[in-house]
Amino acid sequence: MLETDQIHHLDCVSGMAQLEAQSVDLVFADPPFNIGYQYDVYKDKLGRKKYLDWCRQWIAGVHRALKPTGTFWLAIGDEYAAELKLLSQEIGFFPRSWVIWYYTFGVNCKAKFTRSHAHLFYFTKDDDEFCFNSETIRVPSARQLVYGDTRANPVGRLPDDTWILRPQDLPGGFAADEDTWYFPRVAGTFKERAGFHGCQMPEQLLGRIIKACSNPGELVLDPFSGSASTLVVAKKLDRRYLAFDISEDYITRGRERLAATQVGAPLTGAPEPTVSAPATGKGRKLELDENGQKKTRRKIYVKRADQKTLPME
Repeated sequence: MLETDQIHHLDCVSGMAQLEAQSVDLVFADPPFNIGYQYDVYKDKLGRKKYLDWCRQWIAGVHRALKPTGTFWLAIGDEYAAELKLLSQEIGFFPRSWVIWYYTFGVNCKAKFTRSHAHLFYFTKDDDEFCFNSETIRVPSARQLVYGDTRANPVGRLPDDTWILRPQDLPGGFAADEDTWYFPRVAGTFKERAGFHGCQMPEQLLGRIIKACSNPGELVLDPFSGSASTLVVAKKLDRRYLAFDISEDYITRGRERLAATQVGAPLTGAPEPTVSAPATGKGRKLELDENGQKKTRRKIYVKRADQKTLPME
């Protein structure tokens, strides 16, 4: 039996085979996307068949490890999203939501549209019995915020399944009480960034998933520990955790993050978008007009006694 509250130096397939069957409450998996990324000790570029065969193995391991009421969240890119959704269903999972995570700080592309989204599949092991703590993630409805309708549910409504993460596309910004999921990708300049892993999930995103699909004291599994963000959030939210990784360096650094994490500590990263990603120009917040567009400022030039012409702000 593998020790919980630990990152194990094991390949996820062999690691999950050592877990007691039906012992895990929630799995969040952010596997390699098979797009050629160079990790610490792994080159993310397998042949198509080999990659899909490997995915079938580890997803089957997830299914075996989960309790009958367990939940599986899968983060994946465009290249294999459809295949892994169907593969997961073939293994026995029931799809509940196909979430589009639309983020700022996208990946620049030259021969196609710049990538600024990923897919988050929400599966359950049973079609009828599963954990979904809707009260922990509800937001005020339009009836409450806009119309003052007394028929509105006083506890709010569930968020939508599209998480918009580019505040510059909505210059007016998002308010904290709106129903749009705002979780920016963890860019290199963010204080949240651990710095040793190139693909780090935002704590606010993981927090919503863990709060909704597990309870305090339950076991959260991440087959691909990486930066250990899933485990850090699980610990902050008073869940037990367990993960696997093949990189000794990632494991060492992940354990350091966990040692510095306290149960009950707030999640890193501002849930309110204008705090974490304001509209800026040269590092300064832009002034917007009534239409949400950048204000243009006329420069008035003055001539000094030495004949130099300078702009007057």
